[in-house]
Amino acid sequence: MIGVLPKSIEVDGTDEPIRTDFRDILVIFSAFNDEELSPQEKYMVCLTILYENFQNMNEDNYEEAYAKAIDFLTLGMEDKKNDTPKLMDWEQDENILFPAVNRVAGREVRALPYLHWWTFYGYFMEIQEGVFSHVLSLRQKKASGKKLEKWERDFWNANKDICELKTKLTAEEQAAKDRLNALLG
Repeated sequence: MIGVLPKSIEVDGTDEPIRTDFRDILVIFSAFNDEELSPQEKYMVCLTILYENFQNMNEDNYEEAYAKAIDFLTLGMEDKKNDTPKLMDWEQDENILFPAVNRVAGREVRALPYLHWWTFYGYFMEIQEGVFSHVLSLRQKKASGKKLEKWERDFWNANKDICELKTKLTAEEQAAKDRLNALLG
């Protein structure tokens, strides 16, 4: 129905209640980006967090439940695995993302006791000018091989900590990097 925010997903003919607060969804996205988790673990984290009664769900319905979970998380706009480079990271960009969302929402969304994921995403999609959109624009330019203007290069160089997407290393990769750095002094 138009204008209704879903609070359940139909799985095998049963309306399954779901957690719809944006914070729960961001935890799922965090798991999806966790290099330490296997694809199967990411799949289970998603189902466990999203479905309130997951522990009672028939295992035969997991595949349908996951497909419908992805549809809910992406608002039915799932990216068809194109080759566009990653331009943002929900965790890394938190300090520039939330001020932009707050500006659109007209309030501090993290202070709200509840905010439906689709409402949060709507605010996110309406972000216009500001630091967050500027950083995304610079990342997009660099990813597409376009040259940055002098003032853009200056901004990038002065703000590398927020402009560069950091590569997340597994614990094993980080340990190897630390050992190499220790050897190099």
